[in-house]
Amino acid sequence: MKRLRLAAVLAAAALALLPTTASADVTYPDPIPLTGQQIIHDPTVHQLRNGQYVAYSTGGIIGARLSTDLHHWDDAGNAFATPPSWWYDYNSTADPWAPDLSYRDGRYWLYYAVSSWGTNHSAIGVATSPTGLPGTWTDHGKAFSSEKTDTWNAIDPALIHADGKLWMAFGSYWTGIRMVELDRRTGKALPDAPVHHLATRPDAPYAVEGASILHHGAHYYLFASYDACCAGVNSTYKIRVGRSTSITGPYVDSTGKPMLEGGGDLFLASHGRYIGPGGESTFRTHGKTWLAYHYYDATDNGTPKLGLNKLSWTNKGWPELL
Repeated sequence: MKRLRLAAVLAAAALALLPTTASADVTYPDPIPLTGQQIIHDPTVHQLRNGQYVAYSTGGIIGARLSTDLHHWDDAGNAFATPPSWWYDYNSTADPWAPDLSYRDGRYWLYYAVSSWGTNHSAIGVATSPTGLPGTWTDHGKAFSSEKTDTWNAIDPALIHADGKLWMAFGSYWTGIRMVELDRRTGKALPDAPVHHLATRPDAPYAVEGASILHHGAHYYLFASYDACCAGVNSTYKIRVGRSTSITGPYVDSTGKPMLEGGGDLFLASHGRYIGPGGESTFRTHGKTWLAYHYYDATDNGTPKLGLNKLSWTNKGWPELL
């Protein structure tokens, strides 16, 4: 779950009082119907080699859900039985957030963030598993970190391969979305690797976080969550998207406005009972690409729940939800 400075929370709350950038006639598709354990925050979804789907998320020691069909989900405990001791250096309750799950080199890789509300003294950890199932993870410590002297915040990891290299997008407020190259062998940031800047907003508190990057055709697509999460039905979260022919940017929206200058096409926003969608990630299964995200259910006291929609593409190469 994203952690913001108090000033950031107040500023983001003020945004809710401003007119929305979404047009009144915009229609967003509802997520597919789900059953079982739907409560989730910041989901990352993957189809395991045994055929099951797993969703890891903020909550617990990285909460886990399992499904055989993407429609019915069962609680599967947590990724870890106990918190690694180093987590307490960043969070007094060893509370990890916003995981990212991927598979490469015969292993599953789980990245996650550990931090505290109101600080960018933060770290992104990495763990591996032979199966990807909860309870099978071996932690390998910090992959990347940030300190109060940095102008970025090392949370919300998102992995992607590009140009034969392994990259990690990350960031929350503190000037927005960043990217760093990782060592493929260790899964950790390369020593002295430059930190690239992908997206921000013109004014503090730079309410951009939760990046996810998808490669399609000739472009890389950067999805990011804007405005305020974590406030139930009062959340103003929404998802924006831009694209680039280079993994490190510049990313622009459909009008050509750079995401480093506040650009980004509005992709998914509140509609009906589905309030504040964000914390998104993408995954592929059976030849289809899906968007996973959380929303706050207005018919259930703002409880955060899992949203899943298929992605398709316009004739101009922009993603849209089905």
